[in-house]
Amino acid sequence: MSLFWRIFLLNAAVLVAAAMLLLGPVTVSTPVLAGEALVIVAGLAAMLVANAVILRLGLAPLHRLTRAMAAVDLLRPGARPAVTGPGEMAALTATFNAMLDRLESERATSSARVLSAQEAERRRIARELHDEVGQTLTAVLLQLKHAAAQAPDPLREDLRQAQETTRASLDELRRIARRLRPGVLEELGLLSALRALAAEFGTPGLTVRHRLDPDVPPLAAETELVLYRVAQEGLTNAARHAGADRVTLRLRTAPRGGVELLVLDDGKGLGPAPEGAGIRGMRERALLIGATLTVGDAPDGGAEVRLLVPAAAADPNPRPGDGRRASFAPGEAP
Repeated sequence: MSLFWRIFLLNAAVLVAAAMLLLGPVTVSTPVLAGEALVIVAGLAAMLVANAVILRLGLAPLHRLTRAMAAVDLLRPGARPAVTGPGEMAALTATFNAMLDRLESERATSSARVLSAQEAERRRIARELHDEVGQTLTAVLLQLKHAAAQAPDPLREDLRQAQETTRASLDELRRIARRLRPGVLEELGLLSALRALAAEFGTPGLTVRHRLDPDVPPLAAETELVLYRVAQEGLTNAARHAGADRVTLRLRTAPRGGVELLVLDDGKGLGPAPEGAGIRGMRERALLIGATLTVGDAPDGGAEVRLLVPAAAADPNPRPGDGRRASFAPGEAP
């Protein structure tokens, strides 16, 4: 029976009962007596209470579905409202769950295309920076060196300063190109790439320690790229926004299989601030490989980024010579 007919018949039953009482033992005279008025008021109150209870019970599944719809976040997939209630309410909830399944699948597919195009564009930009702008700056540096060798003393110091500025710009350009295209990840593997990343973010004001388990299971290339990008974004947030002195980067085999990545800092934590584009980007990347991303305040202060990659993301054919069996490098966290 549909929701309309259930509510209609229940309300009709209440009204029929009231009409039968008026036609039977309950009568109303003119003028209305106090006892009759009391009976009418009590009957009206009973009808309103019964109607409210009926509507509350009948619409409760709809209210639960409304709350579930308001709480849906496609970056946190898997949450589904329970299919409860009779008839069309259960069908409506089941249809909503099926719609969420389609939306999550389509979002994952579209995000994969977008991120794949983004990585390709990063590689192109990095290649152009290295091949075009980098070579131009190198030529300028050589010309400045040649000019400084032949210039008179008053100009020689200015040319040397211009050399140092050009050399610093060239180093910064190379650093940007490395961040855009992690060549060490493709050539030496995930462990070497994470070590290089930790060394890159280490500064006199920020100590980055890393502990990388050499026995992590082999991973697909896409999974390694997601792990690298999440670690890169976590370290970037710690260096720019956390006000931290120490950051720990850890990669290990998860207790139930798979791989767990942790970026932990001792900064000011996240607090009530909404998630920015960086964290949303990490969540989208995690969805591509079916991983679980947790971002929040650490128990001892600071912020932590934890990415749990399921065992299903393992690659049975790892690339040879990727450095996965290398031992801890000097400076790793105990």
